[in-house]
Amino acid sequence: MKELEYPFDNDYILKKKKSIKKQLLENDNFIEKNIAILGGSTTSDIKLILELFLLNQGIKPNFYESEYNQYYQDAMFPNPELEEFKPDIIYIHTTNRNITTYPIVGNSKEETNELLSNEYNKFSNMWDRLAQVYNCPIIQNNFELPFYRLMGNKDASDYRGKVNFITRLNLKFYEYAESHANFYINDINYVSASYGLEKWADNFYWHMYKYALAVPAIPSLAFNISNIIKAIFGKNKKAFVLDLDNTLWGGIVGDDGVENIKVGPEVPSGQVFSEFQNYLKEHKNLGIILNVNSKNEKENAIAGLNHPDGPLKPDDFIIIKANWDPKSKNIVDIANELNLGVDSLVFVDDNPAEREIVRRQVNGVAIPEIDAPEHYINILDKSGFFEVTTISKDDLNKSEMYKENAKRNEMLNAYADYDDYLKSLKMKATIKPFEAIYMSRIAQLTNKSNQFNLTTHRYTQAEIEEIANNKNYIKLYGKLEDIFGDNGVVTVVIGHIEEKVLHIDLWLMSCRVLKRDMEFAMMDSLVKKAREAGIEKIKGYYYPTPKNGMVKEFYGLHDFEKENEDEEGNTIWNLNINNYKNKNKFIEVEE
Repeated sequence: MKELEYPFDNDYILKKKKSIKKQLLENDNFIEKNIAILGGSTTSDIKLILELFLLNQGIKPNFYESEYNQYYQDAMFPNPELEEFKPDIIYIHTTNRNITTYPIVGNSKEETNELLSNEYNKFSNMWDRLAQVYNCPIIQNNFELPFYRLMGNKDASDYRGKVNFITRLNLKFYEYAESHANFYINDINYVSASYGLEKWADNFYWHMYKYALAVPAIPSLAFNISNIIKAIFGKNKKAFVLDLDNTLWGGIVGDDGVENIKVGPEVPSGQVFSEFQNYLKEHKNLGIILNVNSKNEKENAIAGLNHPDGPLKPDDFIIIKANWDPKSKNIVDIANELNLGVDSLVFVDDNPAEREIVRRQVNGVAIPEIDAPEHYINILDKSGFFEVTTISKDDLNKSEMYKENAKRNEMLNAYADYDDYLKSLKMKATIKPFEAIYMSRIAQLTNKSNQFNLTTHRYTQAEIEEIANNKNYIKLYGKLEDIFGDNGVVTVVIGHIEEKVLHIDLWLMSCRVLKRDMEFAMMDSLVKKAREAGIEKIKGYYYPTPKNGMVKEFYGLHDFEKENEDEEGNTIWNLNINNYKNKNKFIEVEE
């Protein structure tokens, strides 16, 4: 919904929250999640507005909300209601109002350090207990700066200053986040600064309603929280689709010539576009895929991208569509070539008419409302399309992996026989039980893969780690490499054992390796593991979604017999493993 995309109108959202929610609920394609809000101040409107942003991101939340300022008690003492709720995420909304004791001018350094340790320990003990009891991701606010500075500028550098104390306490929070998986910081220190600290800390709302931030600022806070939550559950975008003329550079390369487009240090407007290109290149280094969608002659587009002062070069892009086809068609083609849904793409174009055409014709693609080039970075950055919760080795290598895929597709065209093509790839797979080094990637995959995902169960890293240590599960990950490179971890199978029957809870595979027979290699290994565990039968389940129709007959292709199909298309399949014969012919497997 456009009203909930950055830059949004906070006042409008607060006034129209009921009608916005009604509109959002007309869509029925949600994943449902239980979210507990443990508040150190009033949180009722935070919950209501957070719900809107989550619905807009495809997540339907059920909420548990602590009583006013009962966050610590709810976390540290037995809580049957919260335990029965079984939260998927716990969000702790505390602010500098919840800091128990600040240093005073008469304190020594030792006394101040002790105050700091006591304050930190109160929180870290709480996080440890929540992780142990509820085994789910925790989102914790850091602290915003105080609304006054007793010592003026000295407040930041003197150990007795509130600014100094909060800064040091925040740093200890960050150290905890670095060393603990499934723990995330909601950076209200940044959000409050961006919103305007004086407006954020309007004392009227604290003394009147016990809101630790001004009510008009709540949408800004809620949006930031929602971006972390949607990233945890795999709702991030994956790729940019970028216009060229007046988007990556100033001017029209086909009319003005390469020598006259504006990019680089010579003129102020050229510096703006260089900065924007550098910003996009940083995303590429983070694993975000860059693509071009431009109404241009291909040679002009390439010439513009080869401008000596332009940070981005043709090799930085996976797909370059420079033609006179409708941009809506190009976007669909780019999604298909990348094996991604259009809802994984962010389309950036300076032309409002092109944006509106794509918005009407390609449902699901994100289309930020950019205006002046000076604001491009600000709008994209605050939109939260690519919120980072973890950074894996596979993420950092993603652009190279997609380039390697393009080479595979080129090679495919040289073979008349598909089996010969698969043999030529000289594929090698590693298929093993879950290992600690890959837990983050495995959890990430369960929340991202949609097309080749038979049940679309989503798992947090904590849940994956719990399954890895449970002897009643068979759990396998698969890596695949070939002559072009290593695809990383691309497939996951999880099944639980009941009385010599293995029930497959999850089977997924990244679209990067579709049609390379990796699923056959995984099934061979799964059956082998099942036999070793004394299992006689495997039961597979398929639950249809708008995206996973391609695997509807997956189990039938692997000699399973269909046991049941209900009115909604959910199916159950059975395999007597004594009758199973290996099907992998092209992949050398290390187990």
